[in-house]
Amino acid sequence: MNMEETVAYLTQAIEERRLHRVVTGNPIMLMVGLDNPSFHHTLATADLVVPDGSGVVWAARRLKQPVQERVAGFDLMHELLSVGDRKGWSAYLLGASSDIIGTAYEKLRQRYPGVRFVGHRDGYFTDKDDEEVVAAIREARPDLLFVARATMNQEPWIEKYQSELGVPVVMGVGGSFDVVAGKLKRAPAIFRKMGMEWFYRLLQQPSRFGRMLVLPKFALKVIKDGEKVLKQSNSS
Repeated sequence: MNMEETVAYLTQAIEERRLHRVVTGNPIMLMVGLDNPSFHHTLATADLVVPDGSGVVWAARRLKQPVQERVAGFDLMHELLSVGDRKGWSAYLLGASSDIIGTAYEKLRQRYPGVRFVGHRDGYFTDKDDEEVVAAIREARPDLLFVARATMNQEPWIEKYQSELGVPVVMGVGGSFDVVAGKLKRAPAIFRKMGMEWFYRLLQQPSRFGRMLVLPKFALKVIKDGEKVLKQSNSS
């Protein structure tokens, strides 16, 4: 689905109160899933996976199974809040540091006054705090829950507590709150168009260099294994 179709699909899910766990798929997640069976299960059982990373869009095109367009998680979050602004939805923000989440919460409240922002909490909690966190979200009964934590603490946590949370749309949004709060700048349109958003973020956060090394590995794997897939498809 493209962005418009994705928003329409999730709007219907909210209106019908159907639980949806949304994964914003990117190359790093896919590579983790290849090495980690548990994480692979988390991705494979999501209710919706959107092509967040430009690398995913490229890989799909190379494997001749192209997606309509990139559906970036940051943009999808804002699109859903925009619909919620008109429809009076409620939202809860979870993740990032206490100062970042507090600032993002206030900025989003100002930008989308029609949305009822019913709570927020930073993402620095441990397993023993999970029961308390889940209870607070359940009590708030949001229509939307956006979660921003590290990859291995984000998607598996959402999967584990999806049913207990009872939120129609739960989506991991990674570093989106950092951008909303102004700690990071979003890549200019030219970088996004060229598929170089990752490079712009690396310039702002050099500490991500080690993590970014997975990108060339992803590209090589798509090229190598992709040839096998295409040959098998052609021969059949």
